[in-house]
Amino acid sequence: MLQTEFHVDDYSDCLLQGDPDRAVEVLQNLMENAIKYGDGKRIALTFAEEDDCTLLSVSNTGCTLRQSELPHIFDSFWRGSNVGSHSGSGLGLYICRQLMHKMHGDIFADIRDGTITVTAVFRHI
Repeated sequence: MLQTEFHVDDYSDCLLQGDPDRAVEVLQNLMENAIKYGDGKRIALTFAEEDDCTLLSVSNTGCTLRQSELPHIFDSFWRGSNVGSHSGSGLGLYICRQLMHKMHGDIFADIRDGTITVTAVFRHI
């Protein structure tokens, strides 16, 4: 319906450490943010393996968040200068970070060439 190009990278099955419902909550929040704050052109879900972890990344084009604001996106009640008229509480990514830490994982973000990538790090069992 949104006419957004949606790419899902190849992946293999593996057992990840954590609560499946909370993992889905994190992924759902990342996807909602990609739709809400992107330009609607492209969203990608990619996977990588590193040490004993699987890195699950959600990327979207059209990022207008300033690089200087990036360190704050996981702070509670913080909203970037790019929110415009989008409603929200500034808690989504904060909650994602709390959930990932409780599952012994991590989460981080990067901005390059107008694309933001938020990566959730899940440990293998």
